[in-house]
Amino acid sequence: MENELTIKRFTDVRRELGYTQAEFADLLGVKNTTADIERGRTKLSGKVVSELLKQFKINPLWLFGESDNQYLETSQTSVIPKVVTVDSADRDNMVLVNAKAAAGYPQNISDTSWYKQLPAFDLPIPEFRNATYRGFQVEGDSMLPNLQPGEWVLARAIEHVDHVSANKMYVVVLQDSVMVKKIEKRPNSNNITLVSLNETYPPYEVKPFLIQEIWEVSSKITFNVDATTDNGLLRQLQESMEELKNQLQHVKKV
Repeated sequence: MENELTIKRFTDVRRELGYTQAEFADLLGVKNTTADIERGRTKLSGKVVSELLKQFKINPLWLFGESDNQYLETSQTSVIPKVVTVDSADRDNMVLVNAKAAAGYPQNISDTSWYKQLPAFDLPIPEFRNATYRGFQVEGDSMLPNLQPGEWVLARAIEHVDHVSANKMYVVVLQDSVMVKKIEKRPNSNNITLVSLNETYPPYEVKPFLIQEIWEVSSKITFNVDATTDNGLLRQLQESMEELKNQLQHVKKV
């Protein structure tokens, strides 16, 4: 009979991933359901442990209570681009993924023919040399005020989750979505925390193995640039503060 800690950890993994016992059994090559494993009636086979490692990066030592690290080191999780596109002269070019194309990007991430429908160009600026870049259109307002909906970010490919910086923005390609976020790696957690600049959107955690690609935002293309400044707004704010102070002083005198 399997020890209680191993049974609990196996069951917790399934629940965290959101699978039913039948779905998890199908993924792991177990007959029918994982119910007998979770009840301790069936021993956890080497094949199941191997599948947990291969598919979900579950650390076997953690599973058997010999390690506190649930997942293997995040540096083992490669987020390097699945496809790199080149021009007729075999030079890297920059593919543009608009908001509509982004909906199908995670599912077609390794399909070289899919990329042919997307526009691509070369930007002859030194900052865009010696690396692979891709352009993504910003959708939604989660990164206000830095990024407006409809703007484009030009982003550089990175190889590993461990290469991210807390003060940068990233295009994160998950299994089912593409989003622009800050990335935090919090102490004592194997998960990755995705953070919006717009504080109305709460941060949330994802498992490293769910991330397919990460692109570090280096610049943006913006539109409707005009000559207005925030000085007028600042002046209004200062005047309002002065008025409030005067009102408070008047109240004190009364």
